[in-house]
Amino acid sequence: MVNENEKNDFTLNQGNQKTLDVLMSRRSVKARDMVGPGPDEETLRKILKTALRVPDHGKLTPWRFIVLKGEDREKLGCLIADALIAENNTSEKIAEKMKGYATQGPTLVIAIFSPSNERPIPVWEQWLSMGAACQNMLIAATALNIASQWLTGWASTSRTVATGLGLDEEEQIAGFIFFGTQKSPPEERPRPTFEDQVTFGIPTPPKANECQ
Repeated sequence: MVNENEKNDFTLNQGNQKTLDVLMSRRSVKARDMVGPGPDEETLRKILKTALRVPDHGKLTPWRFIVLKGEDREKLGCLIADALIAENNTSEKIAEKMKGYATQGPTLVIAIFSPSNERPIPVWEQWLSMGAACQNMLIAATALNIASQWLTGWASTSRTVATGLGLDEEEQIAGFIFFGTQKSPPEERPRPTFEDQVTFGIPTPPKANECQ
């Protein structure tokens, strides 16, 4: 008799075409085109848990996440508008329009880059782990039939916004990830060609650098 764990291992060893199909079909849905509902709590937890499964050199967990729904998104919109005026001397009219940035999609997850110096791991490696965490959530959302989009923009670099969200001085906003329901399947966008982006083998070096 095969136990459940052995069955799962066998399935993984045989490959998983469905997983590959999800990876090959992932597509961002513009947050402004999303409609409700957003993912329920159980589904959102599944999405967030995938962010905890990424490569993380040194086990530093250089990331954390803030989940906003309902009125909390509106509060963030007000924070962004106030920050625009405080930092950029933007007119109140333009700032007022930016209040809607945080309410584009039904559910918002703010990805926070939280680097650690506990071990001698370069910051750029920690950023890679942060990016992988965000990508995992996008892939998980696609697998669960949830629309998603990862946005950055001015608000992600604002220290006023960061402070308003309780970030430490070393922390940064890695992005605003929106989740919701898509009204219709998004159109595919142009993708780079395989041949232009992939090289097999070490490129031929200049003769001066050839091994002796």
